[in-house]
Amino acid sequence: MKTTFWADDYVEKQRSAPEAIRLIKPGQRVYIGSACGEPQHLVRELFYAVRRFADIEIVRLFCQESSPLSLIAEKTQNQLLNIRAFYLGSARSGSVARNKRFIVPINLSDVPHLFESRKLPIHVALIQVSPPDDFGWLSLGVSVDVTLAATLAADLVIAQANSRMPRVQGRSFVHVNDVDIIVEHDENLLTGGKLPKTAPADMIARHIERLVEDESTIQIGMGTTASAVLLALSKKNDLGIHTQYITDDIMHLVSKGVVTNRKKGLNEGKLVASGAIGTHELYEFLDNNPGVEFHPSDYVNDPNIVSSHRKMVSINSAIAMDLTGQVAADAIPQNRFSGVTGMLDFMRGAVKSTGGKTIIMLPSTIEDGRQSSITPLLNETAVVVPRGDVRHVVTEYGAVNLFGRSLQERAVAMISIAHPDFRERLFEAAKNLGIIGTERILRKSIRGVYPIRLEETREIDGEMITIRPVKPVDERRIQEHFYNLERADIVSRFFQEKSTFFRKDIEGISQVDYIQDLILVAVVGEFGFGKVVAVGECLLEPKGDRAEVAFSVSSAYQGKGLGRALIRMLAEAARKNKISGLVSYTAPRNKRMIHLFKSLPYQVKTAFDDDMLVLSCHLDEPELDSRKDG
Repeated sequence: MKTTFWADDYVEKQRSAPEAIRLIKPGQRVYIGSACGEPQHLVRELFYAVRRFADIEIVRLFCQESSPLSLIAEKTQNQLLNIRAFYLGSARSGSVARNKRFIVPINLSDVPHLFESRKLPIHVALIQVSPPDDFGWLSLGVSVDVTLAATLAADLVIAQANSRMPRVQGRSFVHVNDVDIIVEHDENLLTGGKLPKTAPADMIARHIERLVEDESTIQIGMGTTASAVLLALSKKNDLGIHTQYITDDIMHLVSKGVVTNRKKGLNEGKLVASGAIGTHELYEFLDNNPGVEFHPSDYVNDPNIVSSHRKMVSINSAIAMDLTGQVAADAIPQNRFSGVTGMLDFMRGAVKSTGGKTIIMLPSTIEDGRQSSITPLLNETAVVVPRGDVRHVVTEYGAVNLFGRSLQERAVAMISIAHPDFRERLFEAAKNLGIIGTERILRKSIRGVYPIRLEETREIDGEMITIRPVKPVDERRIQEHFYNLERADIVSRFFQEKSTFFRKDIEGISQVDYIQDLILVAVVGEFGFGKVVAVGECLLEPKGDRAEVAFSVSSAYQGKGLGRALIRMLAEAARKNKISGLVSYTAPRNKRMIHLFKSLPYQVKTAFDDDMLVLSCHLDEPELDSRKDG
């Protein structure tokens, strides 16, 4: 067998684009390099020559349609070419959306095996690479994903060598010997368009920022909300990245020192992905950067690899969910991608990670606010993520954790983060479906907008305690809190001995509008599974503009300042909500409550109503003694 120097082979393999495309034969399956790694020069020539083809099948992961091959497929009724795609792609192309019947539902980690096993033979691969280095290695640059597998499995490999393609470290390389035809052509790489900022995206980002801990490893999808989330993470420390696509927002977190990749537990010191979609500045950042490695999708998306990271957090967008937790994720301009994609790969890997979690980002409405993105059931919409795989769900109206929840608890949780305009009809639909009991009612929370600004986390005796407004999903936890109170504390709070705290009695506490009525809870433990250790209630009196306050603190947490923190927060919120004053009815012997109320920075008045002590204050009358203990 004759061997030749790779550089001589490189010269012999060079062809023009028309010469290279003429090598494609009728009936063949042609893979096109994905996303911003699309070989535009080759694809344009393919488009120009399409009339001489017959029954060519285009296989691709995600394409920005730089040349409208989908339009050709549609107009010729797929006689010249048809499309097989693993993503629906950008909804900017109407023809792509109309050809959704050609989508292949498959987890991204399985696509390389599909090619390599020849279960889906690739006859021709059109790829884009960097020029060869001194050893004959060409980099796939910004598109490794499934392109590497397609390249190694193809019968004929046609590569566009582009000096503007960055050389990215990792498993991104193919050798000149593995390429059959080389077409040299320099041109700017495709870039990702600038995404618009939206208020819902910013609110979702604020909720997610509180769920992501320092030293987490992040996988995040694409789009407006993902961009807002990455911006919101700019105050975190020692984050790592293991994700499908690198974006400019991730690059900015690296430049700020937020992403260090030092605490990942796997590939430490390395930012790992399978591709990049962004600006030319991003591509310059990637070029020969030893801190970045691109690997194929069967590695990056492998749930076993994903689970090997510490605190792996998977963050992905959805366009619709139902009350049971099923997720749809078809393409819209704000999230760009569709299909089964890598969501399940990452989600199933993340929950097996030590300290890992999964988060679904869901704007509460679609169609410019005319339709709820939360529906009773996903009947005619394809389900991408089954309900059993869903954990955290975040809309601009709050965050919930569905793990381990019954269908009724899930429905209540999802309704609590739906847009207020749609909560009532969702509630009634859930009753009709039998997933919410007919005896239940929807109280003031039907219009309540969760005030995230009132959330506060403090460390007490080495334990992190979150003080926050109550949520409808807290109903059972508040019951448990009352059941666990000491007898004397029950009498102090309810003015009588009680041994039962029925749900219908708690319903008015867990469902409030956050303006006329506000309840704060102190919670310890994991988000969604925390234990309520204190409850502070501030309820507007039926007549007048004063609000009655009441408190209960678990015995183990008394004397730690929780009561004082709760009453201060309630008073400040009441003042901002135009409530004129606070009042508390207590027993004269309840020294803790008396001391607590008098700690407020307002003039406190006392009076008796039969055997009850009445404490009151006006929120526009500050205390006279500036030396009062605050």
